[in-house]
Amino acid sequence: MLLIRGGTVVTAETSQRADVLCDDARRIVAVGPDLESPSGCDILDTGGLLVMPGGIDPHTHMEMPFMGSVASEDFYTGTCAGVAGGTTTIIDFVIPEPGHSLLDAWKDWRSKAEKAVSDYSFHVAVTHWDEKVHEDMGTLTRECGVNSFKHFMAYKNALMVDDDVLLRSISRALELGALCNIHAENGDAVAYLQADLLKRGMTGPQAHPLSRPPSVEGEAAQRVIAIAGLLGAPIYIVHVSTEEATAAIAAARARGQRVYGEVLAQHLVIDDSVYADPDWLGAAQHVMSPPFRPKHHQKALWAGLASGQLQTTATDHCCFCAGQKEQGRNDFTKIPNGTPGIEDRMSVLWHHGVLTGKLTPQEFVAITSTNTAKIFNIHPRKGSVSVGADADLVLWDPQASRTVSAKTHHQNVDYNIYEGMTLTGLARYTISGGKVVWADNDLRVTRGAGQYVERPCFSPDMQAAIHRKTTS
Repeated sequence: MLLIRGGTVVTAETSQRADVLCDDARRIVAVGPDLESPSGCDILDTGGLLVMPGGIDPHTHMEMPFMGSVASEDFYTGTCAGVAGGTTTIIDFVIPEPGHSLLDAWKDWRSKAEKAVSDYSFHVAVTHWDEKVHEDMGTLTRECGVNSFKHFMAYKNALMVDDDVLLRSISRALELGALCNIHAENGDAVAYLQADLLKRGMTGPQAHPLSRPPSVEGEAAQRVIAIAGLLGAPIYIVHVSTEEATAAIAAARARGQRVYGEVLAQHLVIDDSVYADPDWLGAAQHVMSPPFRPKHHQKALWAGLASGQLQTTATDHCCFCAGQKEQGRNDFTKIPNGTPGIEDRMSVLWHHGVLTGKLTPQEFVAITSTNTAKIFNIHPRKGSVSVGADADLVLWDPQASRTVSAKTHHQNVDYNIYEGMTLTGLARYTISGGKVVWADNDLRVTRGAGQYVERPCFSPDMQAAIHRKTTS
């Protein structure tokens, strides 16, 4: 057993001085002031640190095959980096090959993830449509603990699905009580712009944001919101990066639609000036989709989080090292899309959100953990500090600082997009399943200790309840 003594428990709703007792079955068994220590119990004296639910990153891509390469981060290294930054659960993406079985792909990803040091779950991507997909979606929801399906409106001739597939898949998910995740970019427009830019001799990373302007995200967001509205289905739009998409989500929610929006930490603090770096590799390291945007979009994203119109924060953690980025040296469309960030998300949000007054500590907990747990139906097991919840906690030092560097981070990639940024607010201790896995810069992980988290589907009544909870 583990007794966490002397901290201030901060949840999405409250803040109070309290001790937390965790048992050997990975659960919290008591929360309150001055708890007695059972015989043989380990005691962790916090010295007044903040005790918060472990972070949940709802958008990662560990060892993902993509664009002719495979992401350098695997489930072991990635979850190690996560716990070093206070994240104790990830929801990764199963990406079936076009035309292949969703169920077989899920089994493959389950095998990959067995090395994880902390808990994990999966969204499953729908990349085409046929009767087998229809059948697999049912099996995954009923037997495999999957309650969300991913759809790419971008990456033409690879992962992209058209409106017909969206209609069929969103309708099927609604029937099953599952939620659809959407990568909202107009893939046809992106493909057209990419070809035009290459024709004009623009082959470097600076062409990447030009091929994916804010309007292609805004249009796709509006279109999928309209499709979901036609069906009466909830949707979750990933990596919202523009004021246009933020406004589309806010307008839909004002009409009573259940639309949720996710923001990447990096889009909140990094702008498109990175693509002007005269060093090709420096610019290429920032190639991701959606790309970094002009700075004024950040104001809309922060406002969306503070107002509750956008509910979650993620990383889209997808690492490609310098040598992998080089495969697009002469053609920006061949640069593997993706950036790291799982280790730094929570510190970035505390430093640039809480310390600047954009967010309260309670809102920080909501957008880094609790809202994700509610939206994906694992609350209060995850995202809470309550009796019966999983003993996944972060002991947060709101005043300690560190300077980000690829030389000292735990991510399996040779650069960091926050390189040189000094951040105040960091995880001093991370507890996963009742065990201390990170203690003052010391990783104490066990390979394979992470457990697969099944996420039950929603009934219509439960969907309405989740909407009320995340908008209250």
